[in-house]
Amino acid sequence: MDTAKPNPGAAVDGEAGSEWSIPPNAPACMERHLDGAHYRADGALLLGASSLSGRCWVGSIWVFKDPSKAPNEGFCSAGVQTEAGIADLKWVDNKGILVASDSGALELWELDENETLIVNKFCKYEHDDIVTTVSVLTNNTQAVSGSKDFSVKIWDIPQETVLNSYRAHSGQVTCVASCPGKDTVFLSCAEDSRILLWDTRSPKPATRITCSASSNLSTSLVWHPHQNDTFVLGDENGAVVLVDTKKPDSALSTDVHSRSITGFAFSAHSSPLLASISEDCSVVVLDSSFSEVFRNRSHRDFVKGLSWSPSDKGSLTTVGWDHQVLHHVVPTQNSHPSTNNEITA
Repeated sequence: MDTAKPNPGAAVDGEAGSEWSIPPNAPACMERHLDGAHYRADGALLLGASSLSGRCWVGSIWVFKDPSKAPNEGFCSAGVQTEAGIADLKWVDNKGILVASDSGALELWELDENETLIVNKFCKYEHDDIVTTVSVLTNNTQAVSGSKDFSVKIWDIPQETVLNSYRAHSGQVTCVASCPGKDTVFLSCAEDSRILLWDTRSPKPATRITCSASSNLSTSLVWHPHQNDTFVLGDENGAVVLVDTKKPDSALSTDVHSRSITGFAFSAHSSPLLASISEDCSVVVLDSSFSEVFRNRSHRDFVKGLSWSPSDKGSLTTVGWDHQVLHHVVPTQNSHPSTNNEITA
């Protein structure tokens, strides 16, 4: 049975130096639906929130220097309202925040004033529908975005412009993922049932990856952090598939979730753990042999974001549409799978 500890940001905090104080320009209230969570190298936690009900769908961006206080607005270090919901967001270097917007825009925001203020650097409406996914290439000067308009776009971040626009998919793009070891290579998947391997150096940059291990729609992708030819895909039925781009027919598949997979994250271990989240409200961690070492069902709605803590290899943070920010203690690789998975809300 899962255990839970109270969120220290949810009640009056008696620790010395802790004060409830909203920074300048930060909204007074965070929207219910949390759509993304990403740690910076120093441990600062980035959150994206959206309001998906009512007449106006708006969003907000939040940074917490103390992640244990999230999602309590009064303990954030910076926050800002956005004009539309946030589908995806990523850190760019240490101060930049790249946002995929429901408005069809790609937005760049930046921390300022000792990181107490988030200011807009650009907002570009290049897509014709919701921008569903964004990924920063390893050079940190370019990014790739995917949209419900079926297109994939390559961006020059400093120049605030689109370098290339491709319509290689015939369905809504659900995920793009940059390769950690190659700044011209990325993956995309869409509702046309195709997975494309991209290399922007090639005259015909997109190559289709045919994987017989999964015949369902792919919903999420992530590259292996140490193997540039290997990636993991998640599909609409909850299967997790390990794919070698040179031998896609020999892919390893396992049924992990009961509904669509919404995200992946590899840990920083030498043999990295793979965390997955899903619309079945569960969080699962697999070891390098694809054996389950952790499962948690504390979320009460779709789980939409996850990130491993840079300060503790065994700590995984997840967020969802239930407005929960949960910090999971994952067993180390030398431990046996735990039936009493600890969690801090």
